[in-house]
Amino acid sequence: MPEAQPRKRVVHRGRVLRTERIAPAMVRIVLHGEGLREFSAGRFTDHYVKMHFPPPGVEYADPTDIPAIRRDHPREEWPRTRTYSVRDWDAGTGRLTIDFVVHGTAGVAGPWAAAAQPGDEVVFSGPGGGYAPDTEADWHLLAGDESALPAIAAALEAMPADAVVRAFVEVDGPADEQPLSSPARVETTWLHRGARPVGEALVEAVTGLEFPAGSPQVFVHGEAHFVRELRRYLRVDRALPPASLSVSGYWRRGADEEAWQATKGEWNSDPVPAAPAATG
Repeated sequence: MPEAQPRKRVVHRGRVLRTERIAPAMVRIVLHGEGLREFSAGRFTDHYVKMHFPPPGVEYADPTDIPAIRRDHPREEWPRTRTYSVRDWDAGTGRLTIDFVVHGTAGVAGPWAAAAQPGDEVVFSGPGGGYAPDTEADWHLLAGDESALPAIAAALEAMPADAVVRAFVEVDGPADEQPLSSPARVETTWLHRGARPVGEALVEAVTGLEFPAGSPQVFVHGEAHFVRELRRYLRVDRALPPASLSVSGYWRRGADEEAWQATKGEWNSDPVPAAPAATG
């Protein structure tokens, strides 16, 4: 399992090149421009960036100088930070692709993405990341909701040709499914949420999976409640070693980014009881 990449403090400024509605609840934004000349993403398939959105009506002398903004502006005028996975980084063309989950006018980044036009600018820092397919794993398990779909798609594209993969993706309904490509032997299961709570179908599918032989590498990300439930299942019931797991909540229902980030460390480090010792 690769070590997590240290967070970079470099702040970038990207300009919208084009937008595309790739699913009813997802908008793809391609960024480019001179403000990306220092951006670089490596081999991790879960690279992410922190996007900084000013509150409505607030302007900054230099949107990329986050420390100065926090020094010179009251807290209510600080940028709202939202975290998004890198769907693709093309170093040759200097184009960065990010997919945004959009649910009407709710939120900060979603409405921005839905209304974005070529030429619009956005400020962000990063990337971070720490997961990539391990060529030594016997097989791979990928599971997540819409928020994890960009990272799952990137992981599938980076799989070695001889990899065995079981992928589970939960979305609202059939219209939200997306084409996924991979050189590997992939069995993808799309789960349609409908009116059910986010992640309920994912928990059922993963806990009901007959695991292939051998040791898996696991990537489970998305809404924090189902992620924590699957984390306990994988660590306790399946007794998988922590080093083989990339399991973390991307968001938590009922909490915005600020509230989630304030509790994320404690939530993701929730103690997992040891498996009971064999007796007799």
